[in-house]
Amino acid sequence: MQFAQRTNWNTEESELARAFRARAARGKPIADLTASNPTRCGLAFDAALLGALTDPRALEYDPQPKGLLVAREAVSRYYADHGVAVDPEQVILTTSTSEAYSFLFRLLCEPGSEILVPQPSYPLFDFLAALDDVRLRPATLVYDHGWQIDPEGLRRAITSQTRAIVLVHPNNPTGHFTKPWEAEALGALCREHELSLIVDEVFLDYAWGGAARSFAAGLPGVPVYVVSGLSKIAGLPQMKAAWLVTTGADSQQALARLEVIADTFLSMNAPVQWAMSTWLAHRDVIQGQIRARVAENLAELDLQLAGQQWVRRLEAEGGWYAILRIPALRPDEQTVLELLERDVWIHPGYFFGMKESGWLVASLLTRPEEFRTGVTALLALLGTHQGSNGVPIML
Repeated sequence: MQFAQRTNWNTEESELARAFRARAARGKPIADLTASNPTRCGLAFDAALLGALTDPRALEYDPQPKGLLVAREAVSRYYADHGVAVDPEQVILTTSTSEAYSFLFRLLCEPGSEILVPQPSYPLFDFLAALDDVRLRPATLVYDHGWQIDPEGLRRAITSQTRAIVLVHPNNPTGHFTKPWEAEALGALCREHELSLIVDEVFLDYAWGGAARSFAAGLPGVPVYVVSGLSKIAGLPQMKAAWLVTTGADSQQALARLEVIADTFLSMNAPVQWAMSTWLAHRDVIQGQIRARVAENLAELDLQLAGQQWVRRLEAEGGWYAILRIPALRPDEQTVLELLERDVWIHPGYFFGMKESGWLVASLLTRPEEFRTGVTALLALLGTHQGSNGVPIML
């Protein structure tokens, strides 16, 4: 039997995955510093939220390619709360941001077209691109007393096959929010090379120092596509509700084509669409808990880091991850395996496209007691690695 080459992935379980599965099978408690699912991190969800799924209007099948107007109006109100006017007609509902990306890759790309993706970034893009016959080209973010976009690095990565730049605002896992000067530079690049800008804003509401502006406001002369959803905004990844907003140059033609793509799949189910208004209206309840959890764990992390000199936390501005710079004395995978033996589970930096030594990524969504235990064990292990090597980390 023959299969498509695009699905010819190496699905063999990694050493890390095997070790974690074996460790979990032993049933011992573990401090999980990778936890990022809001529904499994000890947050309090109002059971009444499920009542929104019982709207009797959901019994009627009314297929709308863009999604039901009532749900798109709820998305518009969400952006209005961010000071941006978004017409419901600019909105197309999808079951996930992954599906929204897929719609946009199909809209913008021919087989073999290229998309620029700043790194570090979440590894999901690799699979999405492969499924839509698109190639990804990395463009490294720069760290210098904070993360920055490197416009010249992006320019060097652009080829005749480049169709779009993906921007995660704020970035996952760096927590970098795009500054006005960076947005201007991105806009100039897009206009010069006739590129689109795809902006992922799932973490937009989790700024650590005040509100951030949405790219749904657009950039002059640039086709901008903003993707987001309830997974992070309302802490409801299981409800499978997301959207994309189209703005800027050629937006009407883009919407017409996207409507056909969406009509081909009609992915969204009616009960979720009718419930979206309620879930978005009550997002502050879960967001308040998430912000408090992130702040508490961040304070604990910084407190423990202040008592040693081997590990540093990189500056961030939002989201719910912290990047740790550790001594690059061995592959990070080896460090992660050693931590697993000490009942701590954490991501190596290379999982997000960083180098294979010197980086760990910790979730700030972990339950506080678990987080405190995990960080203590992590610093104890890395302290024993130093011995007499003793050169502090410099950033």
